[in-house]
Amino acid sequence: MSAVLVLEESGPSLGVTGLERKGKQKEAGEPLRERGHWANKTEFLLAVAGQIIGLGNVWRFPYLCYKNGGGVFLVPYLLFLVLCGIPLFLLETALGQLTSQGGITAWTKICPLLGGLGYASQVIVFHGSVYYIIILAWALFYLLKSFQSVLPWASCTNTWNTGQHSGAGKWGTIHSTDYTSNRHCPVLSLAASCVEFGTNGTAAENSTSPVTEFWEREVLKLSSGIEELGPVIWPLALSLLVVWVTCYFCVWKGVKSTGKVVYITATFPYLMLLVLLVRGITLPGAAQGLRFYLYPDLSRLSDPQVWMDAGTQVFYSYGIGIGNLTAMGSYNKYNNNCLRDSLYLCFLNSATSFLAGFAIFSVLGFMAQEQGLAIAEVAELGPGLVFIVYPWAVAMMALPQLWATCFFFMIIMLGLDTQFVCLESLMTSLTDLYPAIMLKGYRRELLLLLICVACFLQGLVMVTPGGLYIFQIYDHYACTGPVLLLMSICQSVGIGWVYGADRFLDNIEDMIGYRPWLVFSLCWRFFTPIVCMATFTFSLVQWSPLTMNGSYVYPGWAYGLGWLLALSSIVLLPLWVLYSLLSSQGPLLQVSQSVSRLVRTKESAPAVRDVQLICLSVFLSVCHPPASPSALPPCR
Repeated sequence: MSAVLVLEESGPSLGVTGLERKGKQKEAGEPLRERGHWANKTEFLLAVAGQIIGLGNVWRFPYLCYKNGGGVFLVPYLLFLVLCGIPLFLLETALGQLTSQGGITAWTKICPLLGGLGYASQVIVFHGSVYYIIILAWALFYLLKSFQSVLPWASCTNTWNTGQHSGAGKWGTIHSTDYTSNRHCPVLSLAASCVEFGTNGTAAENSTSPVTEFWEREVLKLSSGIEELGPVIWPLALSLLVVWVTCYFCVWKGVKSTGKVVYITATFPYLMLLVLLVRGITLPGAAQGLRFYLYPDLSRLSDPQVWMDAGTQVFYSYGIGIGNLTAMGSYNKYNNNCLRDSLYLCFLNSATSFLAGFAIFSVLGFMAQEQGLAIAEVAELGPGLVFIVYPWAVAMMALPQLWATCFFFMIIMLGLDTQFVCLESLMTSLTDLYPAIMLKGYRRELLLLLICVACFLQGLVMVTPGGLYIFQIYDHYACTGPVLLLMSICQSVGIGWVYGADRFLDNIEDMIGYRPWLVFSLCWRFFTPIVCMATFTFSLVQWSPLTMNGSYVYPGWAYGLGWLLALSSIVLLPLWVLYSLLSSQGPLLQVSQSVSRLVRTKESAPAVRDVQLICLSVFLSVCHPPASPSALPPCR
């Protein structure tokens, strides 16, 4: 079906517009629901803020900043932000607003050869929805346990603890499991004993802390390997079900329900973060922790890994390459100032990450002083920080139940809005792909229910004793840095060279009333793809097989499963190009007309021919010599 220009109150659009939908409604004889818009700008800002500001801001950025030279880490971080983060953020948001379409159909409207970008992004979103929500199930389990009169991870007197209780007092060095890197950490063994120490006590070589045993023996019931999955852990399965039900009812009415829920889920974490920050900086030893967090080490700038960490953090925290920003932007009015919104949201995201570091490292400084340890011995990355280190610190404070409740409720809110925005993005893409089917009756709600049930059933394998090993495979392969980098490279090339960076700036100027800075055109054409390609190449060179605790090596079939997850998304890029060519009729010169189809306005016929020539030269010149401009028939 050829696209046509239709004018709405909100402005021109490249998507399926109101008059087209009414025509389909008349032909079908059944009423179609309206696609909808945000009720106001605040809903859009809160929804996007909730999506990009998540767990990575709390458990990833502060640790990377400390690990990679303190304040010096901000140099490569800000460089990646300016050259890649902000340009790609604006690209995806403006693309959705321009086309009024989700992550799949937005790209097919611009240039159908790039439709594989949309499908690949939604596969990534689906994989992320399966495993990301497991973290929320863990957090909900901890939250419920926080209401007990004595925190269950604060002593060695519980049924799951090993060894004998040795008296009251604080415990010594925590023997934690590092779930996010390959550096060695002691592993909990059957011969280990849970021991509480006085302030001047020393730990035996095989001793473990009660907080580690609670995490590994009570919450995860961790097995010895992925080969021993074991039965479903029903308390975790119930927590997972509760979180999925919550997500379903946050999304089931589309932006009408999502736009209201974000008023709570996107704002409450800031209140909790402020409370924890005030509490943290008032603890003894907080200054020591902040000094380690920010103390600059200029020599670290010569380490390529520092630059790699900065780049991957930008892509992780800004939700780039997975189509969520496109879906959220598609519900904006045509004349919304997407450039200003993008700049505000990028600043908010980075500022939140920086602020979270103060809340985290002030507490780590307190822990280090209380135990007489170095910061390096208590600092952790990823789940180890949330489920081992911070609960350990909370147990040392006055009113530990209060601080534990605040912390884990904040974690749930941070992850919840990220999760249901991903679901909304997936549903938006599917609805826009088949509007005549999905906008009838309650079909959208039923499909959403089917997706939630499928993800829940698939996630049950991660709430087994061997589930953490499966979780690690998803985290390491399905939504990893190289996959997001490759998606970003294709996006910037698609807009910068296929559609045309200057033409895209013209579209943005038509929407917001003034022309964005020239630097965006330079980034989309040169800086962003070059920087992303360099980072992508370095990540492949530094790639290492996934291990657990630095010692457990996965079997070969597990690595095969991981690569299957990674390829399940990116393989759609070349397959879609091949499908587009084979499914069209006529010689390759005629194929280019349908492949490079664009919406034509009264003034855009020459621009359409230019885009056809670009698509032809980039994708088809290797197969057939490009024709002259006069040989191209007018676009219909």
